[in-house]
Amino acid sequence: MRLNRAVSRQPDILLLYSDQHAAKIAGHAGDRVVRTPNLDTLAAEGIRMTNAYCPSPICLPSRMSFLTGRAPVDQSCWTNRDILPSDLPTFAHSLGAAGYAPWLCGRMHSIGPDQMRGYVRREVGDHSPNWLGGKAHDLGPLNRANDPWRESLEASGPGRSAYETYDKMVTDTAVTMLHEAGERRRAGDPQPMALTVGWILPHAPYVCDPDLYADYSGRVPPPAIPPPDPDLEHPHYRWWRENRHIDDVTDVEIARARAAYYGLVETLDGQVGRILTALETSGLSENTLVVYLSDHGEHLGERGLWWKSTLYDESAKVPLIVKGPGLPRGQTRDGVVNLTDLTATLLDLAQAPALPGAQGRSFADMLQAPDAPWHDQTFCEYVNDGVPPWAGGREVIQRMVRLGRYKYIYHHGKPGQLFDLEDDPDEITDLAGDPACAAVAERLRALVLSDWDPELISSTLRQRQKQQALLERWAQATKPDDLIRWTMHAEDSWLGDPPTGT
Repeated sequence: MRLNRAVSRQPDILLLYSDQHAAKIAGHAGDRVVRTPNLDTLAAEGIRMTNAYCPSPICLPSRMSFLTGRAPVDQSCWTNRDILPSDLPTFAHSLGAAGYAPWLCGRMHSIGPDQMRGYVRREVGDHSPNWLGGKAHDLGPLNRANDPWRESLEASGPGRSAYETYDKMVTDTAVTMLHEAGERRRAGDPQPMALTVGWILPHAPYVCDPDLYADYSGRVPPPAIPPPDPDLEHPHYRWWRENRHIDDVTDVEIARARAAYYGLVETLDGQVGRILTALETSGLSENTLVVYLSDHGEHLGERGLWWKSTLYDESAKVPLIVKGPGLPRGQTRDGVVNLTDLTATLLDLAQAPALPGAQGRSFADMLQAPDAPWHDQTFCEYVNDGVPPWAGGREVIQRMVRLGRYKYIYHHGKPGQLFDLEDDPDEITDLAGDPACAAVAERLRALVLSDWDPELISSTLRQRQKQQALLERWAQATKPDDLIRWTMHAEDSWLGDPPTGT
């Protein structure tokens, strides 16, 4: 598929990549409280995908899958401790082979010695260590508030985390890079640009600028989906709620964390606006394909859950907006897609080589025409080896399939779940035990397991733990330098009133 425009040259590409943005919390998605004018403008000028899913509802595997166009199972990369094999070609490799200059500014979340993954220039490295066993970043009074601990709800409200400081540096640097790309173009350099801008917001800690917090406090509605009856809740989520101590979250904590998250989304939107302004002033906007995406969603108290790491839509769905030359404006597409499909689509539109072995399919035709043929099917998997301190010591192996109106969630060793998202978009009524839906449940369960072996995954996880333990000991003993890293300072994080001099 090629862009429908008179000029056939390759488009420039600008990827705006956030972390943990709930798809529903944006003005263009129907939220009447949050202020996202820049994302709303992007949606009004482009196409919003309403049923976009991540490959995995956790940072590293989702991001690595987007890079390769492969599902986590097809690259054995499931957890935030897994190292993607460096011989797997990525989105950036393909763009480079097609004549682009693939640049990255900010977050990628790659573990191991390969901190480029096909990008030829990288500015502002990750905030986390490059090595297993490396020294973790320091959030000062907000330590543990960024991960699935009760502290993230207790240490919430007005303040600032170093994540916001990081994102500002990413935006400042990306603006400079865009201006540099514009200057090169005006000087006669025809090489197409491909810039990925990676932010951390609105990822927890649930802490935002005090003025923004004051503005949102009292205006953000409570979660729309209440916690289920404990006797009826799926056993995995009942265990997760109890293990993470979120079974007794107070109304004050809920309101405080949600108001701060809304402030973080607005802060992120401001960074998006600065980038889009720089794109205009650089002179590159006319032929640039602009994409906004996030690596996974955020529960934010819906159904009594927080953070990500589930296969419910709050966690597994992502915001996705595509704007570009020759594409329709101000439209939505309801086809079921994945971020791995986005990879294939961007390479298609860029006239770049398809990635060998990738499962993602290009939905470029659907962008042009809503009635274009599409298989309306995707998978998302969540696998945890139980090693991280916040994981509760329990191995978790789950996979969902979304096929048209139905979603089936496979829980290894536990009952599956089936939802009819047309009649029940909030996933309240589990139909897996309904005799009238037995055939649908069995068909979708078989589809989940057709190319995915949970026992083999479990065996791989156990073997990998031994390998990772040795790599961690090596890093702790040798203290290797991080190759590309941005250093966070504890004093950049605070809760409550700003420190004197801030």
